[in-house]
Formats: sequence, C-alpha cells, structure tokens
Amino acid sequence: MNAFASTGAATDRPAPWPEYVGDLLLREPTATDLEPVLAFRNDPAVNRFMVRTHVTADELRREWAAIPHSDTDWSCVVEREGDVVAMGFLDVVDGAGQPGHPAGTDGAIGYVVRPDAAGQGIGSATASALLRAAFEVLGLRRVTARADADNLGSVRVLEKAGMRRERYAVQALWHHQLGWLDEVEYALLAHEWRQASGARSL
Repeated sequence: MNAFASTGAATDRPAPWPEYVGDLLLREPTATDLEPVLAFRNDPAVNRFMVRTHVTADELRREWAAIPHSDTDWSCVVEREGDVVAMGFLDVVDGAGQPGHPAGTDGAIGYVVRPDAAGQGIGSATASALLRAAFEVLGLRRVTARADADNLGSVRVLEKAGMRRERYAVQALWHHQLGWLDEVEYALLAHEWRQASGARSL
C-alpha cells in the first residue's frame, strides 16, 4: 500500500500503476523512496539537463503526498529488483484552443534515470509505459515531451518510444551556466499509439 495514501483519495481514480515491464516495476512512490530518489535526483550529472536543478526532501515529500489525491499527477518510481533506478512523470493537462474546448485531454511525460543505470533501456521502457498509461488507462488524446536539444540520450529515448519531433525551438531554454539553449518537443496522438501498438503485436 502507498504510504502516502489515505481514505481521502478519490475512489474513481484509474490505476495505471503498478505495472511490470520486463524486470522493471513502475509503482506509486512511497515515503521509503525519498532518500534514494533524492540522491540521484539532485546529482549534478542528472541536473545538467533539468530546469529545476534541486529538490529538497520536504518539497519531494509534499509533492508525493499529493499524488494519491490528484486527478492530474500520475508520477511513479521505477524499481528493479527492489532498487529504485528511475522516476517517471505523467501530468494530465488541458490542450490549447478557444474557450469551451475539452479539458484534461492531453498529457506531458518526463523521466529521470539514475546515472549508474543509464544506457540499460530503462528510460525507453519508462517512456513507453508512461505513454501506455496515458493512452490506454487515462484515455488521453495527445501526449508531449520536451528535452534540451543537446540531451541526445533523452532524444533517443523519445524517438525509440515512437514519439515524433514536432518542434525545434532555438535558444528557448535558459541554463544558468550555459545560457540560452535549444529545446525540442516530441508528441504522439492516441491513434498513432494504437497503430504502432497494432504493428508491434503482429
């Protein structure tokens, strides 16, 4: 049971987690995950490509405590053989448009992989699981993900997950050490996910 859960949580909340992907378990975070997650979340190698470069234990605890009560935050941790090796982020957002357009139809995903676990397919498996949760459990119509254009590892993850590049923004992202950096945005629609899933099942 999630250590942060309480009887105040919504009863009609869908449940994309837990989910197994090979030897990985994606599940809601618990209080015992705070220390190991903070250790790699605040690692300089990880923060090289993060907009939010530092998270305190109190901030992370408050954010995780809110997850079981949220209709829009579907963040998870990724565990392998009892060891947390990554975090996944999935937020439900409103699509852009004129007043009156449907709300809560879109999603935004992200992930952080522990540096010593990089290059082992964990990022790609996490991204694919987040997309599956977005489309098959939450019923979203469109999902996006953004990355520093220089973060070639993250770009490979998004492309391997089947997302297509929609935008290349020049000098769109401020970095306190490097100045203005280029940013890429990837996206996928529900029917594209279904088509790709059908092709994979053949």
